[in-house]
Amino acid sequence: MTLALILTSLNLVAKDAEKGENEGRVDTKNEIDAYIEHHLQDSHDFTLWSDGQEGTHVGFPLPVILWDGGLKVFSSSKFHHGETVAEVEGNYYKLYHSKIYKTDAEGTITYDEDHHATNAKPLDFSITKNVVTILIVCVLMFLMFGGLAKSYRKGPLPTGFGRVLEPLVIYVRDEIAIPNIGKEKHRKFMGFLLTVFFFIWILNLLGMTPLGVNVTGNIAITVCLALFTYFITQFSANKEYWKHIFWMPGVPVIMKIVLMPIEILGTLTKPFALLIRLFANITAGHVVIMSLIALIFTAQNIYVMTPVSLLLTIFISVIELLVAFLQAFIFTMLSALFIGLAVQDHDHH
Repeated sequence: MTLALILTSLNLVAKDAEKGENEGRVDTKNEIDAYIEHHLQDSHDFTLWSDGQEGTHVGFPLPVILWDGGLKVFSSSKFHHGETVAEVEGNYYKLYHSKIYKTDAEGTITYDEDHHATNAKPLDFSITKNVVTILIVCVLMFLMFGGLAKSYRKGPLPTGFGRVLEPLVIYVRDEIAIPNIGKEKHRKFMGFLLTVFFFIWILNLLGMTPLGVNVTGNIAITVCLALFTYFITQFSANKEYWKHIFWMPGVPVIMKIVLMPIEILGTLTKPFALLIRLFANITAGHVVIMSLIALIFTAQNIYVMTPVSLLLTIFISVIELLVAFLQAFIFTMLSALFIGLAVQDHDHH
């Protein structure tokens, strides 16, 4: 992401220099906010490079799958990045704010009093940029851990890339799973913990590439990950866990009644904290980087601000590499903590 933004920025700066400092520049707050919002959203194509002034886009389209009185399958190139209307079997569809609406041949969009589009939306099952990225990560993880398991069949020590994976697997086991769940019960949940750790970490790292993906900055993805933790916690919980929620031992009956709804609410706030923490931190990192890039175009002197902005962007990008690991670690650690609280045995005196 950072490399693509830097290259795009340098290209635009060069064009601004040719036209004059204040002519033809994208420098209003609304334009910058719109660009940042567009980047954070999912999309129906991969755009590696774009030039808004010339209308050129370098990338590749993805398949659009709609259900609108029947199955409609076509390439997202028909939308030409939202600039044209796609005609499919006599129906017209328009891409508007990353959503597909049914429209007419002119691409008319109607609005309500709050300026929200009122056009009908077909059911969208498209393979979007986030979906492709998730599938790529799943294949990578399958190959990595399949190779690691295969190397263990040949001997006690892993070979190849397995030598890199083994310390990370041991780290998750010894620093996350065992301290929070316990040595006796951690093995049952190691598959899930390893999956979410590497899944989030690799997605975060891909978000720093020119592919420009923002999967873990999509709240729908973080909600799904948090729900997995929630359901595993609840279905693995022992009777002591439920007893502490519905009828807490060792306190007066009145307090038990008062604490019951609070404890029930607490089971819901835990996954909520998981999804918001991951979503907010990753999204904030992308916004900060793009805002620093935007300083080039909002500054009065682009020749002075350009090197300053790019240096700050590179510095924040290095920090983002650390954040990519920390967010995977924190999500996995909190998931292990919540599971541990649900499966541990309580001693009552």
